[in-house]
Amino acid sequence: MLKRLITGRHHAGQFHRHKSSFAAALAAASRLVTPKIMLSNPVSLVSNEMNTLAKNIMALIGSGHPTLNRVTSYYFEAEGKKVRPLLVLLLSRALAEIPLERRDHLKLDSEDVPEDPVYSKPPHMLLLEQPVRSFSPLHVLHGIKPLNPLTKGPEPLPQATFDHERGILPKQRRLAEIVEMIHTASLLHDDVIDYSDTRRGRPSGNVAFTNKMAVLGGDFLLGRATVSISRLRNPEVVELMSNSIANLVEGEFMQLKNTAVDNDLTTIQHGTKEIPPVSGKLDNKIHDYHVPTDQVQNVSHDQLIETAFEYYLHKTYLKTAALISKSSRAAAILSGADKSVVDQCYDFGKNLGVCFQLVDDMLDFTVAAKDLGKPAGADLELGIATAPVLYAWKEDPSLGPLIQRNFSQSGDVERTAAAVAKFDGVKRTKELAVQYRDKALQNLRNALPDSDARSALEFLTNSILTRRK
Repeated sequence: MLKRLITGRHHAGQFHRHKSSFAAALAAASRLVTPKIMLSNPVSLVSNEMNTLAKNIMALIGSGHPTLNRVTSYYFEAEGKKVRPLLVLLLSRALAEIPLERRDHLKLDSEDVPEDPVYSKPPHMLLLEQPVRSFSPLHVLHGIKPLNPLTKGPEPLPQATFDHERGILPKQRRLAEIVEMIHTASLLHDDVIDYSDTRRGRPSGNVAFTNKMAVLGGDFLLGRATVSISRLRNPEVVELMSNSIANLVEGEFMQLKNTAVDNDLTTIQHGTKEIPPVSGKLDNKIHDYHVPTDQVQNVSHDQLIETAFEYYLHKTYLKTAALISKSSRAAAILSGADKSVVDQCYDFGKNLGVCFQLVDDMLDFTVAAKDLGKPAGADLELGIATAPVLYAWKEDPSLGPLIQRNFSQSGDVERTAAAVAKFDGVKRTKELAVQYRDKALQNLRNALPDSDARSALEFLTNSILTRRK
């Protein structure tokens, strides 16, 4: 099936010469979860699940306040890649190829909260069940006015859209929607933090609505996402997805204050702002990657580079790969897969996510802003040292002071960009991305039987290295 889809793309001729193979891979992979009746329509490049993703999300998060609705729907209106929910849906379909008798589908739901009345149904039905509509009475959730639209509950998913024999389970579809809600909330927040003015080819949320409304809109999305997570009724999935939100924040802090290269823990904002001293009442642990100031002189250049790379990869995992890896693990858990498959799915998401961010960091040096859909060269302007810069620093120790002062002086950005070009920083970053790509492919082959869905995941994984946005 996948071969037919890939072959069919070439009939579009001139159109495809302007599309990256990553965009083509998204289109081909998305068609795998499209109803057969839609496959005859060449314009239909996404599945039924993907086509209704934004609509279902708005049913989950809709507010009675028109401006809040506008802010939260703003990024869903634009044409985004929606890679994260697509991965969850394709992985869910690939997991469905594992025979039911090899899956622990009876235990997963019935033992989550055994005393809860929602578990009064026969256990054999629980794998295919919908997420619950609510746990608390509606008058408690809705506040003073009963059934207040400001706090309305989620709409149930149409049962008819699911293939109960081999298809994507209701909870897995809801998981895909939750993942996109969390990711979109992070975009609203990131654009405020990074002073971005464009996103997906149009004004960013902070420019369109103000910083305050963009932050509050992101907060609202996260609040709705956590409610939806709880209604999946699986403690490990709740823990995983809730923790992925915390990971995003941890990763952002690692980027805002890089303790691997900035040893002054008394200041922030590139050393321009002092923070309150530690009171001693609480235990404020120092990050593992911190090099104490009194030891810096005794640390070799190679050791500094190694610490900086470990810090960078950990930050990359938290900011980008954590959501992908934990949602991949959650999809496997919801399918009833055994522990070895669950672990491989987690590792797949981790390796794919790191690969994805490495390519993103390469594109910041190689792609123009109009093609990227957001400002190019933004990382250096924001004082962020990514893998291409770290590879250049490894060869040119004189870049150390520039990195430590976050490229804040005149000429720092230009000098660093020249060093990245001179020492093949982008090429070496791509070689590292290839290593993570290969590990992700192996994870898929270790975990999943051969199927169209697995082939689509492999195709997507391979194509990440050639994407242009």
